[in-house]
Amino acid sequence: MEGKFVEQEGANPPRSVLPTDNGEATVLQAGKHEFPFTFQLPETLATSFEGKHGSVRYWVKAKLHRPWSTVKKAKKEFTVIEPIDINTPALLAPQAGAKEKLARAWYCNRGQVSVTAKIDRKGYTPGEVIPIFAEIDNCTSRAVVPKAAIIQTQTFIARGTKKQKKSVVTSITGDPIPAGKREVWHGRALKIPPVGPSILQCRIIQVEYSLKVCVDIPGTSKLLLELPLVIGTIPLHPFGSRTSSVSSQYSVNLDWLSTIPEQLEAPPEYSAVVSSPEAEQSLAPPCRSELGDILEGPFFAYIQEFRFRPPPLYSEVDPNPTSDGIRPRCMTC
Repeated sequence: MEGKFVEQEGANPPRSVLPTDNGEATVLQAGKHEFPFTFQLPETLATSFEGKHGSVRYWVKAKLHRPWSTVKKAKKEFTVIEPIDINTPALLAPQAGAKEKLARAWYCNRGQVSVTAKIDRKGYTPGEVIPIFAEIDNCTSRAVVPKAAIIQTQTFIARGTKKQKKSVVTSITGDPIPAGKREVWHGRALKIPPVGPSILQCRIIQVEYSLKVCVDIPGTSKLLLELPLVIGTIPLHPFGSRTSSVSSQYSVNLDWLSTIPEQLEAPPEYSAVVSSPEAEQSLAPPCRSELGDILEGPFFAYIQEFRFRPPPLYSEVDPNPTSDGIRPRCMTC
């Protein structure tokens, strides 16, 4: 972090005395003086946060002591964002769960409701869309309503006591499921709004997120399924989800590279690949009865001169080397 402290002095008093680190005093004449400064922030600082029962704040304070005068103070707040990279194996792992509940009313069994949900990973950043894959089986005699929501949980710890505050960040509601039917979500989209990142390493304040899939059952309590979430600050790499999952489970085998020779072999000669009868047959012009009157004239003879000619012999040494005393001719001269 960088900044500067500015002192403005007028005509009265005409000067100020500023002590230095070595004990000597520096006299500041009347006018404007700037003193730049820098601070190295620790890597374990928690993200700035404002909550109901507590907050995390950072600021810089500066004081100016003057002889026979009051102390001047300055205070400037700044924001700290703890980096949370979601491109890690732990945050790229899929999250899934299943739950079921028996619906009862006045000690009567009205059937069972079950829900299974899955998301492709645990870590997300604000602005991303969470595709939800879920199956809801309604085996009761009444219609039920599925819902999904992102829940923020603020935990405050002080003097051995703990307080929590939960709030709904965003939610979606599905269509009612009739009795005896099943509803399937093939990647139902739930967009994450602008929210603060997760705070997991602070001893007194924690901010956690979760995805809750619930089913409203008439006459009884809700069926809740909770999947953990981590809201990070570093978004997903374009190839992060596939590369990280594959590289964490498999290693690339590079043993086949040792079989490649250091020096490449020369290609075989034309005569070793094509026998003499085949070469004579390929070099012989086609019969006139086969082509008819399609190709006639001198142009056909020109084509036959270069038809199926063997390639030049391979040689690593140039058969016609250029002499060092001969200057290469410029093609434009």
